[in-house]
Amino acid sequence: MSLILTYNVNGIRAALRKDFDSWIKHVNADIICMQEIKANSDQFDESVFNNLGYHCYWHSAVKKGYSGVGILSKRKPLYVEYGCGIEDIDYEGRIIRLDFKEYSVMSIYFPSGSSGDLRQKFKMYFLDQFQKYINELKKEIPNLILCGDYNICHQSEDIHNPVRLKNTSGFLPEERNWVTDFLSTGFVDSFRHLNKQPHNYTWWSYRANARSKNLGWRIDYQMISKSLLPRLVRCQILSNAFHSDHCPVLLEIDD
Repeated sequence: MSLILTYNVNGIRAALRKDFDSWIKHVNADIICMQEIKANSDQFDESVFNNLGYHCYWHSAVKKGYSGVGILSKRKPLYVEYGCGIEDIDYEGRIIRLDFKEYSVMSIYFPSGSSGDLRQKFKMYFLDQFQKYINELKKEIPNLILCGDYNICHQSEDIHNPVRLKNTSGFLPEERNWVTDFLSTGFVDSFRHLNKQPHNYTWWSYRANARSKNLGWRIDYQMISKSLLPRLVRCQILSNAFHSDHCPVLLEIDD
């Protein structure tokens, strides 16, 4: 069995100040995909992860204190791909991939469009480019595990107030349609495949006690290739982790 975790940490240095390393030791996942690390590897002590038995791989944004992804793995991968080869996406440190014999794991930080029209336009551009990138990648790597903060709620049960928020970035029709279309190209939303219940969220605003009231959004996913479906054991939202405004999601795959 492999335990694969995805977590938007909203700043790895801030998370470490909240005993993130102790929590990692307790969860004992085999692979940990992180998004929004907001640091270069020389700005925090990587040895805390090495001491827990992890190899560390980082793809930071060029802009300091912004975006960035990373993967911790107890197994050394066969190959590491930093970025996706598209300059303006790689500039923001949004994609990293580790290849193993059984599958490849990606940590992806999809753009947010909430700050205005320019970023929403970039988000839609990213979605288009990412689909093309995956279409090519799956020709050579059929077993993909795409972990990350997608910054999109797919269905009405993935957001606390679908009527009021229907024209909000992250729940726009064109974004939701993209997820539907993406899944139709051969992927499964692992959590939703196993759990049909509403009110399961992975992000809450820091405002208005949203988390304590569970007024959230499910925007963090572990999409898996359909070929991996027979090996899907469980997918669980770990809502009791409080290092970030997101919470982690844990996937168990039978090796």
